[in-house]
Order: sequence, then structure tokens, then C-alpha cells
Amino acid sequence: MKKQSKGYETPVQGWSEDRIRNESDIQQDYGLVNKKEVWKAQSRVRDFRRQARRLNAEENEDMEEDLLEKLVSLGILNEGAELNDVLDIDIEDVLERRLQTVVYRRGLADTMRKARQLVGHGHIMVGGRKVDVPGYLVTEEEETEIKVAPGSEQIVE
Repeated sequence: MKKQSKGYETPVQGWSEDRIRNESDIQQDYGLVNKKEVWKAQSRVRDFRRQARRLNAEENEDMEEDLLEKLVSLGILNEGAELNDVLDIDIEDVLERRLQTVVYRRGLADTMRKARQLVGHGHIMVGGRKVDVPGYLVTEEEETEIKVAPGSEQIVE
């Protein structure tokens, strides 16, 4: 069986005051538990950008359309976006699509931390199934299908 990789890259420089302050602000704003979640989002953005640069060099239109469709369905890019628009994506674009953030923005929770707790404890349903992963990326279609799980209504209120 193949060993699974981390799925994120840690910062190259061990200590940088500006980077640490920036990561702490992002962590605070989005109710993230630790810097690892910030690094995961940064790695996801980095992967999208790498893929866009590679596709730009190769000029593979099929894969280019697939990447753009994926980012549009996630709500990270707007309809009609081009490959160069992928290079303008930043970490906040990805963090805004997390289930934890969407639950908070839709008013199902008073704070980001409460939203994380609701998701983690299985009180939120997406498209008729319980999702208990706060970092789950919500597509545009699924965003309208987010609701409180049956039996959990009294907890949310």
C-alpha cells in the first residue's frame, strides 16, 4: 500500500515575522484551529496556479477547460474566466468556500468557531447528507442545499 503524502507544504523559511502575523490574522478571521489549515489552503491555491501555468505553456485546451470548470463550480472564479484569472486567486478565495465559512456567512452560526463546531459535530447537511469536515469545499450548487440536520434544530437556535 502506498504511503499517503501530507497534502500541504510548510513554509520554507522557519521564522518570518510578517508571514507569521499574516497567518495568525487569517487563522483568526476564518476560525481555523492551527496554521496547518492555513498551509493547506495556501497549497491548494499554489496547486491551482501551478496547473494554470503548466497548461498555459502546454496550450492544452481540454485540461484548461476542466480546470476553469472546476474553479467556477467551486465559486472561486466567475463564469467566463480565463486561464490568466487563475493566477489572481488568493488564499481568501479558497477559505471563503470552506463549509465552516459558508455556514457562518449564511447565518446558521453566530461565530466562525461555532460554525466549525456545528459542522464537526454533524449538525449540518449538504445535499441531504451529513458532512462533518469543516474544510469541505462547497460548490455553488451545494451552497443552496446547506441546512441543519433533522434533530439538531434546537442546538443551532
